[in-house]
Amino acid sequence: MMRSVATASTAGQLDLRPVLESAPLKPGFDRDALSRYGDPSWDLGPAVFRENARRCHITVHFGSVEDVGIREALRELLYAKLNIDIPGHRKKLPPGSVRQAFNRARRFFEFVRDELGVVDLRRIGQPLLDRYARHLKADRARRPAIVAQLLEIPSDLHAYRDHLPSGGLHFQPWAGKPPARVAGYRHVRENRTPRIPEEIISPLLAWSIRYITEFAPDIFAAREELERLESHCAALIRSDQALDRRERRDRQRKRLSDLFDRLRREGRGVPIWGTAHNGVTLRHSGTGEVTPPVNSHLLHLHIGIDARAEKRMHIQLASGAPDLIGAALSELGGEPGGMDTPISILPETGRPWRPRFDAKTLAHEERMLQSAAYVLCAYLTGMRDCEVQAMQRGCLSLTRSEDGMIMRHRVRSVAYKGKSSQGETAEWITIEPVAKAIEVLERLSFRVTSARGLKTLWPVLIARPACKDHLSAEIVRQLNRFRDHLNDLFGARDVPAVPNGPDDQPWRITTRQFRRTIAWHIANRPFGTIAGMIQYKHASVAAFEGYAGASRSGFRAEVENQRSLGQLDDLLTYFDERQAGATLSGPAAARVAKTLDGVSAELDPLPAMIADRARLRTMLASLARTLHVGVLADCFFDPGTAMCLKQATNVDNKMPLTALCQPTRCPNACITARHRPAWKRMADDTRSLLREKRLSKLQREVLRSELGRIQAVLEGGGQ
Repeated sequence: MMRSVATASTAGQLDLRPVLESAPLKPGFDRDALSRYGDPSWDLGPAVFRENARRCHITVHFGSVEDVGIREALRELLYAKLNIDIPGHRKKLPPGSVRQAFNRARRFFEFVRDELGVVDLRRIGQPLLDRYARHLKADRARRPAIVAQLLEIPSDLHAYRDHLPSGGLHFQPWAGKPPARVAGYRHVRENRTPRIPEEIISPLLAWSIRYITEFAPDIFAAREELERLESHCAALIRSDQALDRRERRDRQRKRLSDLFDRLRREGRGVPIWGTAHNGVTLRHSGTGEVTPPVNSHLLHLHIGIDARAEKRMHIQLASGAPDLIGAALSELGGEPGGMDTPISILPETGRPWRPRFDAKTLAHEERMLQSAAYVLCAYLTGMRDCEVQAMQRGCLSLTRSEDGMIMRHRVRSVAYKGKSSQGETAEWITIEPVAKAIEVLERLSFRVTSARGLKTLWPVLIARPACKDHLSAEIVRQLNRFRDHLNDLFGARDVPAVPNGPDDQPWRITTRQFRRTIAWHIANRPFGTIAGMIQYKHASVAAFEGYAGASRSGFRAEVENQRSLGQLDDLLTYFDERQAGATLSGPAAARVAKTLDGVSAELDPLPAMIADRARLRTMLASLARTLHVGVLADCFFDPGTAMCLKQATNVDNKMPLTALCQPTRCPNACITARHRPAWKRMADDTRSLLREKRLSKLQREVLRSELGRIQAVLEGGGQ
């Protein structure tokens, strides 16, 4: 049986060693107070610099493992991985990844225990490892990449053998074959993270902007009203303290009657909850209508009752005022929410954007506002989730560009990927909607962060000490609730506010999708619009002009990668449309059509054979690298013949100058049916200008000549 650390010759020494012997620590932590090797739990938080790291991800509880052999094997391996750097095999395990390493190693040791009856690494042979690999691959839901990660554990046990008291594995697993090859995993450079389809990201972003610019003032006003009511309630309770219970009840009933009188004058109803959150409902005695129950919490705030501290003072108990409430309900009906804060009107409907607030719907809308701010910050900056969630109060600044002509919004945060565990401070230049979102976040988070002594802009929005501080991975669940919330408020049964995905199911939003999606659009659709009000080109300029993250966060490389992928996707669309009979126009039409038809002839595509997309992508790759999508025409760029380059000096001849494009003259320009709407708008605008009587003869001739060229394009000639 494998010797446990407790019986090893170095056992006593190891038990007292700090688990984080060599890792850098956050300021204020004493190494003498760190978790020790022999402790039942390890807390690696002092060496985890990401403020939003989840507590469960940076702690290890060995007590959760019943089998002593598995427990000690885990302890040995994790300690070695955290503190030993093996050149050419493994860098030290980042403390923030310890839980993931724990789970992977535990799975292997449990398999060994089940196979051998005991965790004894000396009895492990290659046949057992082969059985483990087959066991992992038998689960079809487990991707090869995950299998490869799980198979790294046996390799680690061999690599760290000189640093494990048990001696590790004495042989090299799979004769040195990489775990990825054993798993059948072929690394693909293409980013597999799905792009959010444009029909989904556009309304998601549009509603996020409206939350920040239109709905946030209502949410903040409601929070201020609730805080005033809480202070008012506390003052009433203090003023009633000297009274006996009967006198207090009389005062509370009088205040309740006064409240109902005011609501009657204002034409409003008795406050009821916005949702039946606890499953209790209210049936109207006259109409039979079923609604959420009476909002006793709001009534208590108005009349001076703390039902948590004094349950027997609840206003709906028999000794309270159920008679007054019942009579008011019969006369006035119910009003969802019940708070006084007015709700802004949606111009497109002429109605409030939501019902009035109560304490619970207000808390929910605050989380939705936080989600909207995340969408803007993550999507319009290209920041990774860890970089977004590292933003702190005061991270936004407004400075002039290097030439002193343009004011730029700068966001300061921390870049982690490819950096040391501490990360590196970086700046992102961004656009006004992001700046507005950060201003909203600072106000939204202030109440909670002040109560807990935090600086983050992304706290859990619950102002009580018994909850985690940072939003962290909860943001994924919250973003998908935001999607559903938008559909509930602004969608219809058959027309959701945020459309479903290609499988007709709600699109599942993850944090990684934002960076890939904006990079793709900047690279391939720079003149497309975001939410009908921002151009991707604007986001592109902000992302590249003085963008510190270009080197530290790698967004420039991400954009270039997405450009190449997008070029190939667009050319595949060219091929498919050509196969379906589409015609091309413009000076480059003949050249492009000849290439596409040549590839078609080589493939000899029968309907059942056209699915060989991998081969098709390879054959079209060369032409795809020259494709740049445009508004009036696509450019199959050849610097030797590009007319845009002939009109400019001192320019980089690797990219077309779209501002100088002459799509009816340049031999690189190709026009498709997708461009026709833009040409038609140009024709309409030109005809409108020709109706202007103040035009000179020369201006009129120029416009007629231009209209002729436009008409030639619309008629399919392209010349």
